[in-house]
Amino acid sequence: MAPMLTVFTPTYNRAYTLHLSYESLKRQTCEDFIWLIIDDGSTDNTKELVDGWIAEGEVSIRYHYQENQGMHGAHNTAYELIDTELNVCIDSDDYMTDDAVDKITTFWKQHGSDEWAGIVGLDATPDGRVIGTRMPDNLQSSTLSGLYGKHNVKGDKKLVYRSELTRQVPPYPIFPGEKYCPLSYKYILIDQKYPLLVINEILCFVEYLEDGSSRNIIKQYKRNPRGFLFFRKIAMKYAPSLKSRFRESIHFVSSSLMIRNFKFLFESPCKWITLLATPFGILLFLYIQNTSKATVLKN
Repeated sequence: MAPMLTVFTPTYNRAYTLHLSYESLKRQTCEDFIWLIIDDGSTDNTKELVDGWIAEGEVSIRYHYQENQGMHGAHNTAYELIDTELNVCIDSDDYMTDDAVDKITTFWKQHGSDEWAGIVGLDATPDGRVIGTRMPDNLQSSTLSGLYGKHNVKGDKKLVYRSELTRQVPPYPIFPGEKYCPLSYKYILIDQKYPLLVINEILCFVEYLEDGSSRNIIKQYKRNPRGFLFFRKIAMKYAPSLKSRFRESIHFVSSSLMIRNFKFLFESPCKWITLLATPFGILLFLYIQNTSKATVLKN
């Protein structure tokens, strides 16, 4: 019988840390999963490492190599290949709790149906501290945007989606010369279809490495303005509040200026708000262009 869950890991030259994910998957108390590794053009010994793990036969592994497209391109490929009911992304520098697969599959068998997009659980630091805040104890379901906008939840959360939905939603766009488009693009579109079931338990341990996207977000803004511009249009359109729509408009203006797109006001899905946000967008553009910082996030 086919497994219920695909754990997929996009990786690029992360052979030095990928073993953490592998060891955690070997420790799983439930084997109802397959590990899909999307090697996004690695030039280190990732393939040899994975070949060795496949030969060990302790974890069901599917390996796919592609030319480098960036994180979002690796996600596109994963969603095309996944054929299980559920999927969850575990980054190459993260690892699951020993009972994560059991918690996910058991919870879904008890509560899951076509009425839900999937499950949202907690991420934690390696020493067990929840990233950001826990979700409200009495909350049974919510969209992802509702968690942050309505329930004031903070920090990254672990998302388990129905694979049918991640296939239905259009793929991330690939822009020539760019390697990043915010992954939230798909999550926002799925939010418009169904809410997520809430499981207020730690499913994954997360470490933000120095070479990771979260620790270098300003560099990502500079290197991938078209990807961010595309995302800001979607985020503006479906923003859950006026405040968040205004914030996305500021970023939309900034990204537009990075590619010298001075027609941004005519292209905006929220023209009046974008007009009001323009002075702040100009200031953000100047800050990003001149700052030596790598991130706007607190450590």
